[in-house]
Amino acid sequence: MFDYIKGKLVSKLPSQTKGATMVVENNGMGYLINTTTRSLSLAEENEDEVKVYTTLIHREDAMLLCGFLNREDRDIFNILLSVSGVGMKVALVLLDEFSGYDLISAVIRGDYKELSRAKGVGPKLAQKIILELKDKLINWQNTAPVDVSDIAEEKDVPQEALSEAQAVLLSLGYSAQEAKDAIKAACRIVVKKDSSEEILKEALSYLARE
Repeated sequence: MFDYIKGKLVSKLPSQTKGATMVVENNGMGYLINTTTRSLSLAEENEDEVKVYTTLIHREDAMLLCGFLNREDRDIFNILLSVSGVGMKVALVLLDEFSGYDLISAVIRGDYKELSRAKGVGPKLAQKIILELKDKLINWQNTAPVDVSDIAEEKDVPQEALSEAQAVLLSLGYSAQEAKDAIKAACRIVVKKDSSEEILKEALSYLARE
């Protein structure tokens, strides 16, 4: 319903019990947004303008708005919600404990012990998250193939590493052109160009700045 809300950040509450929230005022309306302390740390109260990428959670007893200052975090949040047993609170806890890149990296590596560091995420749930998300992230390109051979030739990078990094970006909702531009930019920086994780890390950093 809302892709993002742009307005003045009038208050933020990094609550440890009820979860972090912020209020963004736009055209005389104050939007109460559930978020992470990580997102709150990126903005100061009374900023003239902040842009918060949002997701509307519709429950039988309530409608809740969740939002993040990075599009990447919002898109990863939405993917986490697709896992059975993962609700809003668990998804927010995971994105508070890990950056978007670190979370995706742990899923791709199958490191359930790393995910279990997050409060309320036990080994069984961590394994379930990895089981359901890994194939979804890596195999996205099978249903939406994008040719990366030109990047491989231009940057002298293994096509397999590029394809895996691009598949993750596509699964996060970025367009094929956005993914290509980000990967090209990443390949100008990374040293270990045969590592899809390193390419993905720099690509996500590039997209966060755009």
